[in-house]
Amino acid sequence: MRNSLLLVPLALLSTGRVLAAPETYAVEPSHTYPRFEYSHFGLSTQIHRFNKTTGIIMLDRAARTGAVDISIDARSIDSGYAVFNEHLQGEEFFDTARYPTITYKSTAVRFEGDKPAVVEGLLTIKGITKAVSLTVTSFHAMPHPILKKDAIGANAVARIKRSDFKASKLTPHVSDEINLSIAVEAIKL
Repeated sequence: MRNSLLLVPLALLSTGRVLAAPETYAVEPSHTYPRFEYSHFGLSTQIHRFNKTTGIIMLDRAARTGAVDISIDARSIDSGYAVFNEHLQGEEFFDTARYPTITYKSTAVRFEGDKPAVVEGLLTIKGITKAVSLTVTSFHAMPHPILKKDAIGANAVARIKRSDFKASKLTPHVSDEINLSIAVEAIKL
């Protein structure tokens, strides 16, 4: 009986099936910047970012599962111009006095091979929650060369409408459709 119990793990290894455990990563805030861009009066495409993001990413690449839980400090918006930052924090846009945090929580992660390709989730801005699908345009996992810990990095994109979140002031002169672009790095806990 004892010998047969030892054969089960050996059989799994010989078939190439290894039971993997989920790995948890903490978002690295100095290399994680959600950005958004929009058409400004048809004259140019403006790009702004948020400077403070925290969160946890869980991945099990062998099982092709994952989870994402991100919080963005909406008051950390950075347009490159302090006066405009205050304007964007106002009631017509992000209303950061009442809604200081933007969140994204995954509901599913779809993989292509051992890499995440699409993250389905719920984006909450100004207390309004909408389903948003993030397309992962790049994903890398490797030991961090400086921290000497396992790390992951990704870029993802999505498209949303400002009007879905009651932030549509100046539409149509300023586009209702917004392109989101997220650069994220995270360190294994």
